[in-house]
Parts: sequence; C-alpha cells; structure tokens
Amino acid sequence: MTRIGITGHSNLAPASVPLVRAALAGAVAPYVNGELTGVSCLARGADQLFAEVVLDAGGRLEVVLPSVDYREAKVGPDDLERFDGLLMRSASVRYMPFRSAGEEAYAAANAVVLGGVDRLCAVWDGRPAGGRGGTGDAVAAARRRGVPVDVLWPEGARRE
Repeated sequence: MTRIGITGHSNLAPASVPLVRAALAGAVAPYVNGELTGVSCLARGADQLFAEVVLDAGGRLEVVLPSVDYREAKVGPDDLERFDGLLMRSASVRYMPFRSAGEEAYAAANAVVLGGVDRLCAVWDGRPAGGRGGTGDAVAAARRRGVPVDVLWPEGARRE
C-alpha cells in the first residue's frame, strides 16, 4: 500500500484547476494498481482536488482536520457541499486537538499528515509560506523528515 499526502495552495485561479487536477492524476497514476491511500486536510483548492483524484482512481481517503471547528470556521458556504461530500466518502476522519482553526492547528495537522505518508504531493508555486503551517512549511518539514516530495506547479497555473 502507498500512502500519499497533499499540501497545496487553496487559492488556485479557476483556470488552473484543470491543470492542477491533471498534474495530480499523473502523480498518483503509478500507485493506482496497488492500494492507494490519500491523506488530506480537505482545504479548498489543492487538498480537495487531490482527494477527488484519489477517490476517482479507486483509492482510499483519510482526512485530518486541523480543529473541531474547521468546517464552521474555514469552509465557505459555496464549498460546503463539496467538503461534506468528500468527508462522507472518506474512510476515516481525525480531528486535531484544537477547538479553533489557526496556524498552530494547521502545523499540527501537517505534522500528522507527514508522519503517516510515504510521499507528499505539493501543489506549490515555490513561494514562501504566508504563515505557519502553509505549503512552503509543509514542504520544508517533509524534506527534513526525508519524505519524498513531488512539487507540482503546471505551466500556466496561478493563484488568485
């Protein structure tokens, strides 16, 4: 079984979504004939695209939510149906021991994801993290731990 985690930008431009989805599908393709498990925090953008790609490939989805209030505090009304649908299709959901979402909770969730995967997909433009627990921090932490990182930023992709 191969366990792949995700980190990535939540603010992908709409035109970038199909580019990123295709890059993620290509990244997981070598693992779909075995038992693939994707591990995601289900943030909008890259995390949710990855979750969809894993499920569409017949893989198993495990979710790590940064806090108890994550859905209420961070999932916008326009994203609730998609978030809930992915949550319902997940094999397991783990909540980090934080009541409120924030940088500390995100960093802890990233640590749990990294501690339980064989590799990490990073939908990342290479710019530094905007705060603790961001994509750049997750990539740096994965590299420190020796977790292989596949950085995916397709040509033409951009953030809003």
